Amino acid sequence: MKNSIELLSPAGDFECVKAAVQNGADAIYVGASYFSARASATNFSLEELEEVINYAHIRDVKVHLALNTLIKNNEFDEAIEIAKKAYELGIDAIIVQDFGLATVLISSFPKLPIHASTQMTIHTLNGVQAAKRLGLKRVVLARELSLPEIDFICRNSDLEIEVFIHGALCISYSGQCLFSSMVGGRSANRGKCAQACRLPYKLLENDKIIDDGYLLSPRDLCGLEFIPSLIEAGVASFKIEGRLKSPEYVATVTRIYRKYIDLYLSDKPYEIDLKDKKDLLQVFNRGNFSAGHLNKEPNLDLVYKEKQNNMGIYIGNVSHYDPKKGHITLNLNDRIAIRRFYYF
Repeated sequence: MKNSIELLSPAGDFECVKAAVQNGADAIYVGASYFSARASATNFSLEELEEVINYAHIRDVKVHLALNTLIKNNEFDEAIEIAKKAYELGIDAIIVQDFGLATVLISSFPKLPIHASTQMTIHTLNGVQAAKRLGLKRVVLARELSLPEIDFICRNSDLEIEVFIHGALCISYSGQCLFSSMVGGRSANRGKCAQACRLPYKLLENDKIIDDGYLLSPRDLCGLEFIPSLIEAGVASFKIEGRLKSPEYVATVTRIYRKYIDLYLSDKPYEIDLKDKKDLLQVFNRGNFSAGHLNKEPNLDLVYKEKQNNMGIYIGNVSHYDPKKGHITLNLNDRIAIRRFYYF
């Protein structure tokens, strides 16, 4: 599998499609107007999906469609119809969470690869083997697995394995969170996560506050250091999270992960440039990055309680403020410049 590693990038709108394709993605994943686990992304109508597929295929990039929410009985026919039309448009794969939907799609479209979403919570070799028996072509493993667990699964299964390599993490098990439903009345497993884990909380012990802040908000994952080991394990696809992110985010993250996948495959020394790490931090970070669950040791840096959203990077201190003009004077700790992105 070493010579055919797929870099899979998110695309929440057409600008993100162009950003991913032009920065080295082998494939992109998009959502339709319904049944997507990122319902608040722009997503695509079937007419727009055709344009996306044509744009990507001309440039030899595959398109995966996420129909990865749980499906109600009265929605089943509509979900099948969306899959049918996507198949006719030339979609390369469909990502699903619902086992019932997966079963029908596999029998109805035998030539169309159906992928098990991370929302299926497949986290063991037994789970992967069950997915193979069902007829699924790829499993997106739950994000709570360590590198040794991923390695064990890859080496004992011939099913394609996809893992998340960069982006936001959930504090709960993939596909098993009911927190949003209980707190916000919106189901994460129906694509409407209320981001309850990003809210501020107080930790009490015997009615005494012993900690407070964003106590359930994980730092984003950055997996650059794990690329060599994951490739050697046999991972088929590296997935970047971020269908709600900007085109600049998609472009930067795709470009950098393309660089390091290619670097390792070139057999040149695998060394990570700190500038690339800084670029990743600048486009989005929640108090720096963490290794997520990839290390087998407990991750004591998983949560950043001070801030739950993007905080940028430190560039200097304000030394003077002119309240009349609204001007500030900065003592810079780093160089600054205006960066522009162009997509065609």
